[in-house]
Amino acid sequence: MRNEIELEGIIEDYLQGRLSAGEAEAFEQLRAKDPIIDHKVVAHKVFLDSLQQYGQVLSLKQKLDQVHTQIDVDTLTEELKPHPSFIINFWRNNKSAVAVAASFLLLTVFTLYSHFNGKSQDGTYDLMRREVAIIKNSQNKLVRKFNSATIPPRGPVIAAKFGGTGFALTSNGYLCTSYHVVKDADSVYVQNNKGESFKAKVAFSDPQYDIAILKIIDNSFIHLSNIPYKLKKYNSGMGENVYTLGFPKDDAVFGEGYVSSKSGHGGDTTQYQVSIPINPGNSGGPLLDNYGNIIGVITAKENQVDGATFAVKSKYVLEALNSIPQDSLGKKTAPVKKNPLQGLKRTRQIDKIQDYVYMIKVYN
Repeated sequence: MRNEIELEGIIEDYLQGRLSAGEAEAFEQLRAKDPIIDHKVVAHKVFLDSLQQYGQVLSLKQKLDQVHTQIDVDTLTEELKPHPSFIINFWRNNKSAVAVAASFLLLTVFTLYSHFNGKSQDGTYDLMRREVAIIKNSQNKLVRKFNSATIPPRGPVIAAKFGGTGFALTSNGYLCTSYHVVKDADSVYVQNNKGESFKAKVAFSDPQYDIAILKIIDNSFIHLSNIPYKLKKYNSGMGENVYTLGFPKDDAVFGEGYVSSKSGHGGDTTQYQVSIPINPGNSGGPLLDNYGNIIGVITAKENQVDGATFAVKSKYVLEALNSIPQDSLGKKTAPVKKNPLQGLKRTRQIDKIQDYVYMIKVYN
């Protein structure tokens, strides 16, 4: 309990700028490493802002009461006549009061608007509780359901049940996607941007991080050229611009946004939260930064908040890739020193990576 009170005091001093430069830097490092402390800082700031706003409301009310006592209501009623001189005289005599009243009215309207649009502190916490249920119960909603019949190569006419997105990890046919896309699949096919489909199998899966690695096992598959991007080993920062390619429909769809938090749902440090529009079918898609580095894998979104998307960090894709014997991965998996996409315009980056992003089709 004592440590908790001391922590609240440090947070208070940090937000009020009372810490020294060294203390502030040390606290920011601690905050970056511990999502619980970071959450406490954000919550405390909201609390302080609410107190400040409440103080402003009280101050305006007091000023309004003072103004009310200054206005001679009887004289005002007597002089209330429909001619311009009254309006001019009234403004000259009471302009400060009118200004205060207008300010109070605007603040009241803003407060009510914020409250009913879920921007108050209570609304935010209510939303977080709903978010827990939504993410747990509807993560598979990001898997696209196919309504049209699809014919797998050399197979019977059946309908693909689920779909998602995947991207190449090696030139010899290893791909990454989300585990929930291929979970319980009887067969998996991947389709490139030319419409060519190839049979694949699940070579590795990690339900904890929602990652699966597929291996194309189709004899008609021709090895790819060198992979034009690389997996980023280190975390990206808040505000960093990102983009993704995915298959919410039969053609690849581009989406862009930015990293809004270094942690995902419920402070999950294995994920990023990104402000980016996605739809069912984007699961398993790559999340790239401006330099063409893959920083994560799209996995889920919060349906009650626009653009609140979660992506598993690329670090865990690298760990999954290391679980596969190196002799199976081929010779072209060594990391390149310079990313081939670095320095290219976004349109040129997309042109180069779209051959390496696949639609995933699941049959069961």
